[in-house]
Formats: sequence, structure tokens, C-alpha cells
Amino acid sequence: MQSPLFSHTEQQSQDRYTVQNPQLLRVALTGHDDVLARKGAMVAYQGLMEFDGEYQSQSQARARRTTGEGLDLMRCSGQGTVYLANLAQYIHVVDVDDEGMTVDSAYVLALDSSLHTEVIAMDSQYGISGTGKYQLNISGNGKVALMTSGQPLMMQVTPDKYVNADARQHGGGEGWELSFLGQGFALVQPSEVLPPQNAQIGQGAAAQFGVGQHGAHGQNQNNAWN
Repeated sequence: MQSPLFSHTEQQSQDRYTVQNPQLLRVALTGHDDVLARKGAMVAYQGLMEFDGEYQSQSQARARRTTGEGLDLMRCSGQGTVYLANLAQYIHVVDVDDEGMTVDSAYVLALDSSLHTEVIAMDSQYGISGTGKYQLNISGNGKVALMTSGQPLMMQVTPDKYVNADARQHGGGEGWELSFLGQGFALVQPSEVLPPQNAQIGQGAAAQFGVGQHGAHGQNQNNAWN
């Protein structure tokens, strides 16, 4: 049997995180440091692996209910290799340092268990203006795997050159922008909405195309991370 399919073989690497292809992440575990991954993101694994639902503290659960921001994670542990993906989105591995990073939780695929996450309000304290918006702040030292719908554009932010990003809330029909100020980078994806994650189809043609409170647009309203 012959086919171009057989050319998509496993990428050999000693790195903990390896982008197997643009839409599939390979994570190697040695039995010491666990990885936290989005629930349902495991598509295959090899070796002696365990997958457990990650405990949420009362404050984390309360923040998730109040803000809609937060992560549903599973802990991946053991010795072997786990492959992660989510709706064929593009995957990017980022090193988190002492400065930390702010991201919409809908775009997080996996992260080192040593990293700390906290829901924060988007205000001028973080150099990002946006009224009534919450994001996930990731701090510590480690790696995080992010997802985008398509290949993103990296835009540099300087004190004399800020970046505005569309942050339209499709579900409610209200539009507003994020303004990135200060020094750093903003990554913008070439798509205004995510593929449907946990979206209920609902009824009618509108819901079939992701429109309305039961469609993808209603379930995934956010579209920028930095």
C-alpha cells in the first residue's frame, strides 16, 4: 500500500514540547513534571500515562462562574508521549518568563503544571484597555501551548506605537476594541471567532452556522490574545 499519508511520521525530538505538525502537539513526559492540558485535547498517547481531572479551588470555580474566564484542565502524568490537538487549530509553544503573559483562556491548549494562572480584569493596570473584559494571567517560568484559528500576526507595541485589536462580542452583538499600550508584542489571529468548542447546535439554520446563543459565536466570543 502506498500513499502520501505515510509521509506524516512522528517527529523525533528530545524537547518536552514538539509541534508535530502545525496543528498537533507532542509532549514528552518523564514521570517528574506533569502537564496540564485542555480537557478533551488528547488525541493519542504512548507509554504509561494517566489522565485526571484537575482540581479547582473554590476561588477558581467562583471566578469561572462570575467572569466566564478560566480553564477546564486535565492533568497528564506518567512516562511516555501524549499528543494534543483541538479542532485542527494552529499551535504555538511560548516560553513564559518572570514577566508573565495575558491570554484568553479559550486559546490555551496546555501548560506546565508549575505555572500559576489567575483570572484578571482587563484594565489600565496591565496596559490593555477594555471595559468589562476578563483574561487569564499566566505567571512563573515554563511553557504554554497556545492555539489560533490560522497563522497569527505578531505586532510590536512601543510607547509611541500602540496596537488596536478587534475584540467583537458576536453573541451579544456589541463591538469594542482592545488597545495594547506600553512595551511588548500583540499576537492577532486572522479570524474573528473560534471554531465551536462545547457549542450546542440548537435549532434552525442560524444555529447550524454558529449564530445565536446556542451556536459557536455565542459560546466563543473572544478573539485576541497577547
